Amino acid sequence: MTEMVYGAMPSRAREPVLPRWWRTIDKWSLSAILALFGIGLLLGLAASVPLATRNGLPSFYYVQRQAIFGIMALATMFAFSLLSPRAIRRVGVMGFAISFLALVLLPVLGTDFGKGAIRWYSLGFVSFQPSEFLKPGFIILAAWSMAAASELNGPPGRLLSFILLIVILLFLATQPDFGQSMLVLFGWGVVYFMSGARMTVIAGILGLLAVVGNFAYQNSEHLKRRIDGYLTAEVDPRSQIGYATNAIQEGGFFGVGVGNGQVKWTLPDAHTDFIIAVAAEEYGLIMVILIIALYSTVVIRSLFRLMRERDPFVRLGGAGLACIFGVQAMINVGVAVRLLPAKGMTLPFVSYGGSSVIAAGITVGMLLALTRTRPQGEIADIFKRRR
Repeated sequence: MTEMVYGAMPSRAREPVLPRWWRTIDKWSLSAILALFGIGLLLGLAASVPLATRNGLPSFYYVQRQAIFGIMALATMFAFSLLSPRAIRRVGVMGFAISFLALVLLPVLGTDFGKGAIRWYSLGFVSFQPSEFLKPGFIILAAWSMAAASELNGPPGRLLSFILLIVILLFLATQPDFGQSMLVLFGWGVVYFMSGARMTVIAGILGLLAVVGNFAYQNSEHLKRRIDGYLTAEVDPRSQIGYATNAIQEGGFFGVGVGNGQVKWTLPDAHTDFIIAVAAEEYGLIMVILIIALYSTVVIRSLFRLMRERDPFVRLGGAGLACIFGVQAMINVGVAVRLLPAKGMTLPFVSYGGSSVIAAGITVGMLLALTRTRPQGEIADIFKRRR
């Protein structure tokens, strides 16, 4: 079979790596990622200056660090996007093993930076969060195991990945880190659903989640406080959600103007978890719609390209990566506009952060690699031959 998906030409013999990469990559998704990175630097120029001032650092200290992290993330994304699906599977499994070991050792070697949750390793000049790197690796491992389970005499991949999921969630819950737990669970659920899950099993898992969620609410003061704060009709104007809500309302359609926003001076996490509030206040609804459109472009185009993919592992892994990337952005925006309970979650490629932006680069790099066009027949050909 020599036709290419989406009308692209088949791979040419001995074609150099870079020209082949450029011809087969999803250029719309790549452009959207680069645009998000540029917007992140633009917003960082406004949001991070007050933090640098409070800490007695040069005004653009955090912007410069974000630029360095971003360049590293883009280089990582480019390197991963060059890989074949087989190489992605190998690297993903090895990356998962390393990040899982780091997650297990967190209670012993990790730090909480005074935030009450041991989620990071501090290396002095930089820190990183293992759960950020665990997500893409676990999605790849789950996709591989479930794709193998569909083969004749294949292993019980669904059961094994579910057991591993439970172990990961237990470690994340002890930090506690319910946000990353939900992302990992959602990503696994997408892969499981697309692998042909039975509705009765899905209903049972949802019921189990309801029981576990109620138990966590009753026994975790941290979670209970977040949920109660979300459900209350009154919003404390001096809380982070209060400041973010007011900033979004002040921004209106076109914003108050570049540099004229005030929320960055009052919100301690304006450069990370609530950077969308800075965008809404200074640039208005127009900027927020643009950011949402860019994330939607990556997710929707990736899913459409994967619909015509014949390799089960590529379909499952690509769909899982695309969905956790989009859902993380949706959670960040949803918290800022009070559609979701407060949860520390960065906006991929836009929020400040070393491990978060590099992990996003790995996730998108894997996604771009799995959605590259390859010589193959249409998936519909399989069903035609069965008739």
